[in-house]
Amino acid sequence: MAGGGGGGGGGGQKQDDLTPHPVKDQLPGVSYCITSPPPWPEAILLGFQHYLVMLGTTVIIPTALVPQMGGNNEDKAVVIQTLLFVAGINTLLQSFFGTRLPAVIGGSFTFVLPTISIILAGRYANEPDPHTKFLKIMRGTQGALIVASALQIIVGFSGLWRNVARYLSPLSAAPLIALVGFGLYELGFPSVAKCVEIGLPELILLVIFAMYLPHAVHMMRSIFDRFAVLFTIPIVWLYAYLLTVGGAYRNAAPKTQFHCRTDRSGLIGGAPWIRVPYPFQWGAPTFDAGEAFAMMAASFVALVESTGTFIAVSRFASATPLPPSVLSRGVGWQGVGILLDGLFGTGNGSSVSIENAGLLALTRVGSRRVVQISAGFMIFFSILGKFGAVFASIPAPIFAALYCVFFAYVGSAGLGFLQFCNLNSFRTKFILGFSLFLGLSIPQYFNEYTSVAGFGPVHTRARWFNDMVNVLFSSKAFVGGIVAYVLDNTLHRHEATVRKDRGYHWWDKFRSYRTDTRSEEFYSLPFNLNKFFPSV
Repeated sequence: MAGGGGGGGGGGQKQDDLTPHPVKDQLPGVSYCITSPPPWPEAILLGFQHYLVMLGTTVIIPTALVPQMGGNNEDKAVVIQTLLFVAGINTLLQSFFGTRLPAVIGGSFTFVLPTISIILAGRYANEPDPHTKFLKIMRGTQGALIVASALQIIVGFSGLWRNVARYLSPLSAAPLIALVGFGLYELGFPSVAKCVEIGLPELILLVIFAMYLPHAVHMMRSIFDRFAVLFTIPIVWLYAYLLTVGGAYRNAAPKTQFHCRTDRSGLIGGAPWIRVPYPFQWGAPTFDAGEAFAMMAASFVALVESTGTFIAVSRFASATPLPPSVLSRGVGWQGVGILLDGLFGTGNGSSVSIENAGLLALTRVGSRRVVQISAGFMIFFSILGKFGAVFASIPAPIFAALYCVFFAYVGSAGLGFLQFCNLNSFRTKFILGFSLFLGLSIPQYFNEYTSVAGFGPVHTRARWFNDMVNVLFSSKAFVGGIVAYVLDNTLHRHEATVRKDRGYHWWDKFRSYRTDTRSEEFYSLPFNLNKFFPSV
């Protein structure tokens, strides 16, 4: 057998070439971390970019739900304004008093399923007036959200979620975070393809501006990758506008016109010039026990998904892993956010914005101040309705192109935690592969069954029970994360090598707030509030 060092001209490999990459508990290469904000002009532009990115979900969800409720374009514009306004408040609350991470809190697709169930409830079916029907359904949604918010408020502020998070290892975190990002694949290219002549150019330009141009034009390197979204959206938006006014879609199918044209949203005409959203603007909430249980299931799914996104955000902000007590505190404030959604009437619950988490990775700016500035933009443009509606009328395929990059970044953050694990262990391979596979396969079964039958696989006489189970098992991140967590904490757990194989020892010093000095720097509360609300 030949020796390691070759003779002749080639020479042997250096020892450094054979050394694995070192494990990093903080992600290197981040330009600005949580506590190091960019200069003010740059921070304002970056904040506006975060605002643009979160607009996609903020517009898509009400656009899908409000017409089913019976609402018109004016109602849709007001719901979008309200969702945007409350998202700004919730983002500020989370950045000041919650996890203190640069996490945007916005509308969540997780709450769409129980909302549709409320829309289809029998007691609204016989209402002849569409606007009255819209108001009644919105009040029913408000009541369900108010009740559902109690779950996260109690679980978070009581410290219960802190006890759950303490048993989270890098191995069980990896599938959870990976599926938080990769599990939203149906919102990526399938939505791009709804108007491929607009969505595909946005996707290609974004990759060119963010990945290729910074290496080709060295003088403007940090400008291209940091502001790629601000460069590419106006270019493709203008291109879409020229196609619209040029008559490219004059004879197209209604669905194509809706996705491609820049004048089909109805938001600019429907939005008031100035309007401040306020609690109970649709009337007093109504309560139904079954609908509240279904929304509570969605709240639990959002809690699990947000846990994964919070961990990804901490990674992209170059912070240390979240202490469980800080994560629990953030969950409690997210529950307060859902309560505000119910009080104001957004028609949708809140969770951590996955696309904005991906934007942190693209820009390599994890500054808390930038996200707080973006919250200011959310509140400002929600009050000035016409101006906000201009940006909200960007065609959805453009946002879908952004999702292809941002969701992929978040998914890759989950895979990054495998560096702490022993990937040569068959136990690791089983837990990782099995949880990822079931996380994709079980929700696919539930979604396919629902699309064919018109109802979920669980179809008993108790509609609230059906909704609860169908909501839980339709979330890829929830299914994969729960499977990984249970297996990781029960399978051969007490064997000598398992603790190291699952990477649990790497996170030992972050199990408590006080065992790592950097926790104070990243996660301490402002205004000396740590004295009154200590973290453990």
